[in-house]
Amino acid sequence: MNSSLLLYLLLMLVQLWPCSPSTQNSSIQNMIQSFIPVRRVKRGWLWEPLFATEEQISPNPVCIGQLKSDLDKKDGSLKYILTGEGAGSFFDMDEYNGKIYVKQKLDREKKPFYTLRAQAINRSTQLPVEPESEFIIKVRDVNDNEPQFLDGPYVATVPEMSPEGTSVTQVTATDADDPSYGNSARLLYSLIQGQPYFSVEPKTGVIRMASQMDRETKDQYLVIIQAKDMVGQPGAFSATATVTINLSDINDNPPKFQQRLYYMSVSEEAPVGTTVGKVFAEDSDTGDNAAMDYFIEADSSDVFNIITNNETQEGIILLKKRVDYESRRRYSIQVKAVNRYIDEHFLKEGPFEDTTIVKINVEDADEPPVFTLENYVMEIVEGAMSGSLVGVVTARDPDEEDSPVRYSIVHSTHLKRLFSINEHNGAITTTEPLDRERASWHNITVTATETRNPEKISEANVYVQVLDVNDNAPEFPKNYETFVCENAVSGQLIQSISAVDQDDSEGHHFYFSLAQEDANSSHFTVKDNQDNTAGIFTGKSGFRREEQFFFYLPILIQDNGTPPLTSTNTLTVTLCDCDTEVNTLYCRYGAFMYSLGLSTEALVALLACILIFLVFFLAIVAIRQQQQQKKPHFSEKVEEFRENIVSYDDEGGGEEDTEAFDISALRTRTVMRTHKPRKKVASEIQSLYRQSLQVGPDSAIFRQFISDKLEEANTDPSVPPYDSLQTYAFEGTGSVAGSLSSLGSNTSDMDQSYDYLADWGPHFKQLAGMYSSHRTVAD
Repeated sequence: MNSSLLLYLLLMLVQLWPCSPSTQNSSIQNMIQSFIPVRRVKRGWLWEPLFATEEQISPNPVCIGQLKSDLDKKDGSLKYILTGEGAGSFFDMDEYNGKIYVKQKLDREKKPFYTLRAQAINRSTQLPVEPESEFIIKVRDVNDNEPQFLDGPYVATVPEMSPEGTSVTQVTATDADDPSYGNSARLLYSLIQGQPYFSVEPKTGVIRMASQMDRETKDQYLVIIQAKDMVGQPGAFSATATVTINLSDINDNPPKFQQRLYYMSVSEEAPVGTTVGKVFAEDSDTGDNAAMDYFIEADSSDVFNIITNNETQEGIILLKKRVDYESRRRYSIQVKAVNRYIDEHFLKEGPFEDTTIVKINVEDADEPPVFTLENYVMEIVEGAMSGSLVGVVTARDPDEEDSPVRYSIVHSTHLKRLFSINEHNGAITTTEPLDRERASWHNITVTATETRNPEKISEANVYVQVLDVNDNAPEFPKNYETFVCENAVSGQLIQSISAVDQDDSEGHHFYFSLAQEDANSSHFTVKDNQDNTAGIFTGKSGFRREEQFFFYLPILIQDNGTPPLTSTNTLTVTLCDCDTEVNTLYCRYGAFMYSLGLSTEALVALLACILIFLVFFLAIVAIRQQQQQKKPHFSEKVEEFRENIVSYDDEGGGEEDTEAFDISALRTRTVMRTHKPRKKVASEIQSLYRQSLQVGPDSAIFRQFISDKLEEANTDPSVPPYDSLQTYAFEGTGSVAGSLSSLGSNTSDMDQSYDYLADWGPHFKQLAGMYSSHRTVAD
């Protein structure tokens, strides 16, 4: 039996069983997709896997299958019951024959299958005749969803000039239909817009280059991709996506100068570094691919230089060396622009560089004079007479006019003018003799000024070296203190000497000797060490201070200059009384006393007298200080009197004063004080003391307290102030202790003498008149 006949029989079987002809309204395609051979799952149950096609629309429920028990005799004795997912809502079962019907539209994308249970019971006994059976109804997919590009719109970048077939990007569409059943989810990609530059792979959605493209021609393309389901068959759904493709730049273009010839000019006065002009080479590329470097070729690179402005990509020509209109008036240079980054893939396209010619004219300007040298070095011997020629400086006007030049020296106001210059020929002469020992070099600034244009001035430095001549005789470098013992032996070294010379000491040699006319030549000798030093040695053994205390040796020192100069330097040798070594301090004092004509015994006596006088003087000073301490506080001398009055303006409040001061504490302290013998005080203090006796019931306590305080004030000179008067009194009628004020005292002051007030000056004249003895007699 061939396959076509088998298929025909299967189709006829589906049409006849299990559903009735009235419910068979599905298409042949659906019947073929729904057919699965009948099989027995459990004993007594005979059923087939059930399938329901989504989106089935019918006025009546659609039969999708039948469940039947083998005990069913078709007499209506059995009842079929359906339970589970969708039972009663989406699915229903004929209780007499077990046929299953779909009541509503199904959506596979929401729920792809349903799990249900079937049961057969006896209508009479209500007992199951078959065990409950579970089965699944799968929802078959139909093409009811359109493809979607979830990641769009797309943007991609690809280098320009990429070869054909280069992958640009990939687009992907999704379809919610079942990819495992039918062609509903099988997508096919096609290119709607973008030919002939791009292509797309139908199954993968990969976009590729279809030809080489130049970014400089067009740098952006818009491509539209379509995705169709059902493998593009009729009735398929479709969707589109937009892809923006940008071409990135590559270095495939060389730089090109906009001009083949540039004209520029520069003044001969322009300093080094002046911008002469700019050149520009255009590059169609962008970014680093358009970066370039400029170079100067040919033999003019030593006069001009060129740098690249990285922002504008311009070549800036700079003056590297000053130009001179009179020497050369025109320059022609060749400038080359070269790509900084070259892509090796395009080397075969040719050199990525370009050249241009720049002609530069030198403009004439009125220039200042130019010295033949920037710095002059001259020499002159020291001591040369005033007006001696030092040297000549020369400057000229570089312009064609060749204006005459005047010379001058820039003198500092704080320096003496030692040189002058001839303003016409630049000859420098001295104004006075020069001394190398004062200054060996002199720095002079010389100016040259155009006579026709005084504003054009230039300067040059002149360094004058003063050459040394032998005009200073050698001498001792210091004053030597030389000592010799009385017991010195012949040939003993007592001093090493050297010499200095203010002249140039390089190569100098000094010679030492003893003057021939020296009377002490037999006592000492001089030995020249031939190294600019000499030694003084004793010429005999034994010396006596009684005969001679000092020796004066005339030392001759000669240099090797031309002509040689000689000086006589006196070396003083002091004779000392010593045993084994020289006591320098003792020798100094001995020599001093000897020069005064004093012996050692006289020196000791003089020192003793000085010591006695010093002790006597210190004793007198100590006695005077002690007497000053014992003087009373109130001196009768007006110029030594100082007054320190402490005033308290608070008046007593009687018994209320006890709130501010605890009188019992004062009494307790007074009782505990150690008794001290009273000393004699001045009459003024005694008067105040007598007045304080009128103080009330506790007068004895306050008498002792006031007495102690007065004694401390009189006998304690170390407590400042020394000229202050301390009084202690209580005022107020309500005080328990009574008042210490003298205002309420009945004691007469007749026994006091106030005559000393007349000696205090005119300020105390009225007071003296009130209390003096003459005033009392008159009253």
